[in-house]
Amino acid sequence: MSVVTRFAPSPTGYLHVGGARTALYSWLYARSQGGKFVLRIEDTDIERSTEQAKQAILDGMQWLGLHHDEGPFYQTQRFDTYNQYIDQLLEKGLAYKCYMSSDELNAIREEQEKNGEKPRYPGTWRDRTDYPENQPYAIRFKNPKEGEVVFKDHVRGEIHISNSELDDLVIRRSDGAPTYNFCVVIDDWEMGITHVVRGEDHINNTPRQINILQALGAPVPEYAHVSMILGDDGKKLSKRHGAVSVMQYRDDGFLPQAVLNYLVRLGWSHGDQEIFSLNEMIEHFSLDHISKSASAFNTEKLVWLNQHYMKTEPASDVAKHALWHFQEQGIDINNGPSLEQVIAVQAERVDTLKELAEISRYFYEDFAEFDANAAKKHLRPVAKENLIAVRDALAAMNEWSAHNIQQTINATAEKLGVGMGKVGMPLRVAVTGSGNSPSLDVTLELLDQSTVEQRINKAIEFIEKRENS
Repeated sequence: MSVVTRFAPSPTGYLHVGGARTALYSWLYARSQGGKFVLRIEDTDIERSTEQAKQAILDGMQWLGLHHDEGPFYQTQRFDTYNQYIDQLLEKGLAYKCYMSSDELNAIREEQEKNGEKPRYPGTWRDRTDYPENQPYAIRFKNPKEGEVVFKDHVRGEIHISNSELDDLVIRRSDGAPTYNFCVVIDDWEMGITHVVRGEDHINNTPRQINILQALGAPVPEYAHVSMILGDDGKKLSKRHGAVSVMQYRDDGFLPQAVLNYLVRLGWSHGDQEIFSLNEMIEHFSLDHISKSASAFNTEKLVWLNQHYMKTEPASDVAKHALWHFQEQGIDINNGPSLEQVIAVQAERVDTLKELAEISRYFYEDFAEFDANAAKKHLRPVAKENLIAVRDALAAMNEWSAHNIQQTINATAEKLGVGMGKVGMPLRVAVTGSGNSPSLDVTLELLDQSTVEQRINKAIEFIEKRENS
C-alpha cells in the first residue's frame, strides 16, 4: 500500500505552531515511506475563512519547505461532490431529513443540561416520514445505535467509543452547505488518504467519521492524534507566550531549519539526539514514537537551535533567508561585501537573522552618528594622533587583505609605542560607529580601503569638534 498523508488546516487565521508541527509530522511520514503528501484547505466555515488566512497557510508551508505533492484542494470548490454522496446516503436510508429548528434543538439541549445529561439530538426525525411542505430541513447521518467504534491510534493505542455516545450528525445544513465532518470523510476517501495525523482535539470526530466511511463502503485510514503544545507555564500555547504564528518566527529572524528541528522534537524523539538534518528526520521518523504527553514550548531552546544553524549551515543558505531581513530594514546590500562574507563573521555574534541585519548595517552604509558611550570612551583628543597614524599607514597599503591590515595596525601601535588597544579601539569606533564588531582585520577588509579612510577622517573631525567645543 502506498502511503498518502494530508495536512488539512482551516483558513480562519495564521498557520500556528501546532498546525505546523502536524504538517511536519504528516510530511515526514509520507517522505519516510516514499509516499505522497496532500495539502487541503478546509474552508467550509465560509464566514470565518479568509483569503488572507489561506495565503498565510501557503506562505508558511513554502517558508518551512514542506512542499505538497498534490493540492492545494479547497473544500468550497467540491460541494457538488459532497452533495452527490449525501444524496446516495438518503436514497439508501442511511441519512434522513430533519426539520427540527434551531430554537427547538436549543430548548432540548438546555433541558438535557439542566438534568445533568450530555446534550445530544434525540433522533426526533430519524424514522419519521410526515415531512412538512416548504419547510427548511437539514440532513442527518443515521449513526448506528448498537455496538462501538474501535480504532488503533498510533499515539494513544486502541480507542473504543460506544455508538450510544454518538448522536445523528448533521451532514448538510438547512442552507444546503455540507458540514465539515462529512467533507473530511469524502476528501480522505477520494484523495486516497491512508494515514491521518492531526491534533487530539479531533479524537471525538474520528468515530463519527469512521461510521460514515463504513456506511459508504470506504476504507478507513489509520490515525495518529498528537497532543497539544503548551507554553512554558503549562497552559495552552497562545500569543501571551510570544510568537505562535509560523511567519512571525520568520519575521523575528529564525531560520526554517531551526524551526523544523525544534518542532520535530516537540513530542517526538530518536534517542537523545537533539539536532536533526531534514534527511535525518525523514530517516528516523515514526508515528509510533510520537509521545502521548503534551509538549512545552521553550523559546530559549529554539534560539539555541537557531544560532547553531546560523553558524553551521552553509553561508549561502543562510544568506537566502537573511536577505529578507536586510531588505526589510532598508539596507542596500549592493553597496558592500556579499551577504555570505558578512554572515561568516557575524553569525556567531547574534541569535537571529534580524539581529544580524541590525548589527551589519555599517558594512553597507555610513552611520549618522557614533555610539555615544563608545565615542565618549575612545574618540578622545588623546586618540587623534593614533588615528591619523593608522589612517596614513592603511591608506599606503598596496594589497588590502586581513593579514596585511593586521600587520599594519600592529606596526602602527609599535611605532607609536602604545598598546594595541590604544590604536584598535578608536579605529573600531571610527569605522563601525560602535565598540563592537568582529576582529578588526576582517572588518576592515570587508569595508574596503577608501571607506575605511573616509570614516577615520570623520572620526578625526569628531574629535577636533570636541577639542574646540
